[in-house]
Amino acid sequence: MTDHPIPAAPPSVRTRVRRVAELASYEQATVHAIIDDAYLCHIAFSDALGSHCIPTACWRIAEHLYIHGSNGSRMLKRLLDDGDACVTVTHLDGLVLARSAFNHTMNYRSAMVYGQFEKVDDIALQHAAMEALMDKLVPGRQAQVRGGSDKEYAATTVLRIALDECAVKQRSGGPQDDEADLLHTVWTGELPFTHGRGPAIADVLCTSEAPDYVAAWSAQSA
Repeated sequence: MTDHPIPAAPPSVRTRVRRVAELASYEQATVHAIIDDAYLCHIAFSDALGSHCIPTACWRIAEHLYIHGSNGSRMLKRLLDDGDACVTVTHLDGLVLARSAFNHTMNYRSAMVYGQFEKVDDIALQHAAMEALMDKLVPGRQAQVRGGSDKEYAATTVLRIALDECAVKQRSGGPQDDEADLLHTVWTGELPFTHGRGPAIADVLCTSEAPDYVAAWSAQSA
């Protein structure tokens, strides 16, 4: 007999997926993979003017998701004042065409993170976090560019949220038709999306040869 690992339980009541729960996961490795494959997240919060959902750059270091912005950012101020937030990351992988209009669906990978953001006050940790963002965007770039100045770092707020209250929902595969619809003759299947790269475009004032990471980017776009 083969022992099967017990699936992770929802970390809280609000993270428990109720609709199509069989597509849910609460495994940290899955959460990490979805976040690591993203450059943007959406952050939902509320203030005196109502509810808001704002896209922003994100990256992961160990068990935290990081964001950054200007010290004057209304969103960052609100996240620190009230703290309660929901962060979402979604990747759309394809359209699923079924025999019935109401059985059409999408293939996707999504993660939701609940919790409270905290400010990264330690200067060394702030610098390390921003360098990690640069390394996520383009590995190897940080060592070649001008680093942030004291003035730039002083004007920047870095926040992080723990990844200990998360839920994942994802779907893959073809359509799931009702048995009664199987006799309906129509094309069924998947229309996948590919996340491609375009060729690098040098700035008109650039006089430097393309470094290895730029050449690699362009090679992957071919």
